[in-house]
Amino acid sequence: MEAWFSALLAALALPQYGLSTVFVVALVSATLLPMGSEPAVFGLIKLDPTLFWPAILVATAGNTVGGAITWWMGYGSEVAYEHATHRRPSEARPLQWLRRFGAKACLLSWLPIVGDPLCAVAGWLKLPFWPCVFYMAVGKFLRYLVMTGALVWAFPGKLAY
Repeated sequence: MEAWFSALLAALALPQYGLSTVFVVALVSATLLPMGSEPAVFGLIKLDPTLFWPAILVATAGNTVGGAITWWMGYGSEVAYEHATHRRPSEARPLQWLRRFGAKACLLSWLPIVGDPLCAVAGWLKLPFWPCVFYMAVGKFLRYLVMTGALVWAFPGKLAY
């Protein structure tokens, strides 16, 4: 297990690039690509525990920017759909639920599997961009704080690198 983790850290080049790697990994993982950024955040913190708060904040920023990009992808998809069909799409029950909660539903963008598509659907529904980004950031910050805190608690000690 330790050899695998060391290989992963070497592949991500965390010792050389640190926070920028965390930002990029968090940004890419917030798009519709299926990957998680928690291992990169946890790995950096295990290498340098003084980077706990900077890593959490940088990961939150990268993940929020990725969520905003996903929002714009959803928005663009809806505009393209309207342009191609010359009509507004009918709304299914989940879309009506999301429209009822509005931008606050983006608090759930931290959820695995449904969180990233939720950002795209918020864009599709043309929910207000900046409130959506704010709620995405809050949800993602809390996720990183809880997940990373739990991992640091469960696996104490510094990695030997």
